[in-house]
Amino acid sequence: MLTIHFSREDILRTRVAPGADPVWELVLSLHLLQGRSRDPLMAHWRRGVAGELRRDAGSAQLRLLFALNPPRGYFPDFLTPYDSVQGFDAGLEAVRSTPAERLHRDLTLLAGEHALPSGAAGLARGEPEVLRQLTDSMSQYRSVALEPYWARIEAAVEADRTRRARALLDGGVEGLLASLRPAMRWDSGVLEVRDYPYSRELHLDGRGLLLVPSFFCASTPVALVDPALPPVLVYPVDRLGGLAPASGGGVAPARDGAGREALAALIGRTRAAVLEATDEGCTTGEVARRLRISPAAASQHTTVLRNAGLLVSQRDRNRVLHTLTPLGRAVLDA
Repeated sequence: MLTIHFSREDILRTRVAPGADPVWELVLSLHLLQGRSRDPLMAHWRRGVAGELRRDAGSAQLRLLFALNPPRGYFPDFLTPYDSVQGFDAGLEAVRSTPAERLHRDLTLLAGEHALPSGAAGLARGEPEVLRQLTDSMSQYRSVALEPYWARIEAAVEADRTRRARALLDGGVEGLLASLRPAMRWDSGVLEVRDYPYSRELHLDGRGLLLVPSFFCASTPVALVDPALPPVLVYPVDRLGGLAPASGGGVAPARDGAGREALAALIGRTRAAVLEATDEGCTTGEVARRLRISPAAASQHTTVLRNAGLLVSQRDRNRVLHTLTPLGRAVLDA
């Protein structure tokens, strides 16, 4: 079990990442790709990515990237810098700027559990060219494994952020932390992460905690090993039906009166109104109150829209929160 201790100051400084973290998603997807999980929601993604990468399997840079990210056990902290909260490019720049002593320490820990290729020696010395090759391989892998699926990943993370935002509004930061059950338990200033691979105590010491919702995180949340680094806890989100490549592109046009009428003619006026109501996330009861329909009717309409892939529904105790999927948003905005 991982036990995280909060002071009052830590509670005030705890926040949720502003969106899907591209570097964390990259690293955790590498673990999933190499693991033995038979998750049917990820089968399409695994087959597609493995096939695309097969022709580059002999690349020395990719071999090093995969070796640094084994499917189980320790992986280096320097691969997921705090700066990645500002975006992929900021994260890669932070990786390239990692101090040599941290590289040596992290890779020594990794070499104690896994054999490393010859390129790891130059990386451990902090050679700039090896660091550049590593971040180039991260970009190469991202273009295959993440970019075609990014809209779906972002939608799943945003649906989770909507859920956490409601918990924050209802119960403050303590309500937010309590909403992380069942994988975690919040009680009297302590957050317990169950099924953690080993027992560990983490004292935040006034720094607060950055919560990072992640599509590719497995069932167990992940924290950095080095307690001196800014505290981060990555936790899994509902995957909303797995991954398929995103289609289309560009910016959706703004909704207008004619667009709403066309949508109502297509799916019915009430269901169009349900889509509109769930644009920012809405419970079944709130849908019923806003549209002045019965809870049973609201539940029926959200079920139809969910089955059509336009909504995703997440249960939290005795209520269900509905959020638009990328397809639902495209239909609403078209």
